[in-house]
Amino acid sequence: MTVSANKIFSTTQVPLVVWGGGTGGVASAVQAARHGIRTLLLTPGAWLGGMISAAGVSAPDGHELSCWQTGLWGAFLQDIAKVEQDGLDQNWVSCFGFNPARAEVVLRSWVVDLPNLEWWSDVQLKSIFREGDRLVLLELELEGRQHQLRFDLFIDGSDLGDSFSLADISHRWGWESQELWNEPSAPSAKQLNSDPFFASQPVQSPTWVVMGQLDQHAQSPSSPGCLPRPFEAATKAFGFERTVTYGRLPGGLVMLNWPLHGNDWHKGLERIRSSDVKIKNQLAVEMQLYSLSFLQALQTVSEGWLNPGKVFPGINQSLALMPYWREGRRLKGQYTLVEGDLLPLASGAARGPIPLDKQGRCTSIAVGTYANDHHYPGKDWPLASKSCRWGGRWTGTPFCIPYGALLSSEVENILMADKAFSVSHIANGATRLQPMIFNLGQAAGMAAAIALKKRIQPAEVDISELQHELLHDIYAPAAIVPIWDWPAWHPHWRNAQKFVLAQPDCLSNHSLIEGFNLKANVGEMPLPDQTPLNKHVKKFSGCLRVHSDQTFSLDTKSKSWRLITLEPALNRWLESCEDQQNVHLLAVANPWGPWLRLIRVLD
Repeated sequence: MTVSANKIFSTTQVPLVVWGGGTGGVASAVQAARHGIRTLLLTPGAWLGGMISAAGVSAPDGHELSCWQTGLWGAFLQDIAKVEQDGLDQNWVSCFGFNPARAEVVLRSWVVDLPNLEWWSDVQLKSIFREGDRLVLLELELEGRQHQLRFDLFIDGSDLGDSFSLADISHRWGWESQELWNEPSAPSAKQLNSDPFFASQPVQSPTWVVMGQLDQHAQSPSSPGCLPRPFEAATKAFGFERTVTYGRLPGGLVMLNWPLHGNDWHKGLERIRSSDVKIKNQLAVEMQLYSLSFLQALQTVSEGWLNPGKVFPGINQSLALMPYWREGRRLKGQYTLVEGDLLPLASGAARGPIPLDKQGRCTSIAVGTYANDHHYPGKDWPLASKSCRWGGRWTGTPFCIPYGALLSSEVENILMADKAFSVSHIANGATRLQPMIFNLGQAAGMAAAIALKKRIQPAEVDISELQHELLHDIYAPAAIVPIWDWPAWHPHWRNAQKFVLAQPDCLSNHSLIEGFNLKANVGEMPLPDQTPLNKHVKKFSGCLRVHSDQTFSLDTKSKSWRLITLEPALNRWLESCEDQQNVHLLAVANPWGPWLRLIRVLD
């Protein structure tokens, strides 16, 4: 392919280029730079955090339990908790809620402290040139000037797999039939060919998030009027107040990302793949206007309780800087993660299978947890269950991401760091969330660092070395395999991970990996008594109620609270309690849950 030399302002050689704009993009760039690799991060917008900040999806789902708060996701939670003075217990869709602008501040603090990392924002990626099985050069525009970038290794950290079409990299788009991978939730080939729904809805519906602001001195309307079309059914399932506070954030901000007749966008999604800028811009305008209309509809009937929020730079400060893309192009990788890799084992283990190579070695490099969830117009698509009761609430069962899902089947010097990695359409519903993508991006950045230091290709990286480096990372050690019993804050957490990876029997015996027999090798898991406390933790006393549906509540003198926990030892304690037992607890109150999040037992 001939490279254009017209109006080239500069040509730069850099070991690692990360094309970002997604949460995994910044994670991979930070990880590689922290490990000594000179890295150039390119983002198409002014913010670098993707869905965690620029897209405004700042009430993340998944990875809420303390055993999954590892790696860069865990580091982000610790850092955002320091800057959100009102705390993160703010809504009922998630155990974490934060201002997306503050999330961006946290991520920028990571980037500016790294001498090996340079960030260029507001970049237009024009071309990617490929020679055989290697990507060799980018052409881009920055501040009206043309640049060429030569590189050794390229990471795609975009939501939509932007590099695939530019470099003619094999990828997937849309639904796959059940016959292809025997996925229980996939449609049959006959359905795919006969039902027009699959052509009109090739990918999950995106949302352009818009922010509202609650007047914290006013009350929610007691009898709100009906919303106008097309949003008239948006509040029917949960009522007006619960609909609005679904994504409540500190300071009374509300994230409006409402799937039930709300601002999910379902029309003309094929335009996501268009190379025509005008077509893409028209899609963006339609999505923005639709979300602003949803905000206005809610505001009109709120009787002054809800108004537009002010979060993002620009003329309309309530509107996110980019859409929340749930799905786009997906790589054809050396391994494709499918629904069978997500679902709990038939043997009764509350986790998916452990991926093994031909020698019986574990190939996992990150853990996912989200319950599979798809967004389309109309009724929910029926999906095989991967959830369980835990800690008084429903949570997603964990699964593993094999390293091969980050590697292309045909291009040797590319790694995937965001949701466009090699995954089926059905499985994408469980792999698209911020927490897992943080750690998937971290693994991509670590793999890039190892490959560049050893002057090998990503596919040649020893997976055992990659796992070791992730587990022993001095900044943000990351889990490799799903172990329910050991929280990330516990000093034995890493030993438990190492024990499981080193024991071939442990990888095939779910009772071992769930932690039952880890006690003899690692130690007993005590109730938390040394975990750090903050001003949001209060003492509660009352009568503990144990319910038949595996939920718990605490009857205090003033009210009855639902009781949940994110701590493994506290979950076991709750399960061992008798009904109507008097207890004294430390907990964080979430009035919008509404629940108490149990931190410590004082009895």
